[in-house]
Amino acid sequence: MVEGASRDDMARVGTSCHDRNVTAAPADDARLRELIALRKVRDRIDREYAQPLDVEALATGAHMSAGHLSRRFKQAFGESPYSYLMTRRIERAMALLRRGDLSVTDVCFEVGFSSLGTFSTRFSELVGRSPSSYREDPGLGPGIPSWVEKQATRPIRNREAGGEKGA
Repeated sequence: MVEGASRDDMARVGTSCHDRNVTAAPADDARLRELIALRKVRDRIDREYAQPLDVEALATGAHMSAGHLSRRFKQAFGESPYSYLMTRRIERAMALLRRGDLSVTDVCFEVGFSSLGTFSTRFSELVGRSPSSYREDPGLGPGIPSWVEKQATRPIRNREAGGEKGA
């Protein structure tokens, strides 16, 4: 019982201290477990971006349905698992294209795309120019620290840049 509260006070509230602690803790624990599972999904995408990943496989690994994973992932991280995967693949493709020793086709397959057309379309959507144009001139000067380069070259989705209607 709460210090200074009588049994009558607790009865008016309609619960006991014990009841409140029991009901609050499992809800917090469940939310924490779900966030941990979502972080593991995000980490898996970061680690295995070049592998064939789909939302169903990610959901199975997290012991969730695909719909539930998609909703909760978007709530937690601001974008769907699929969008997050595409962003990671394009980020890695940008780094490989800047390096300059691989063709656009090689980069496409290296980062996990199975179609050059899909790769080019996704790359152009996120970066604003074609992969071959980016490979020829990434627009960075020499001597830029890697952490600045990473931030400066991070793909920005249209909704973030205000490119979508209603944004």
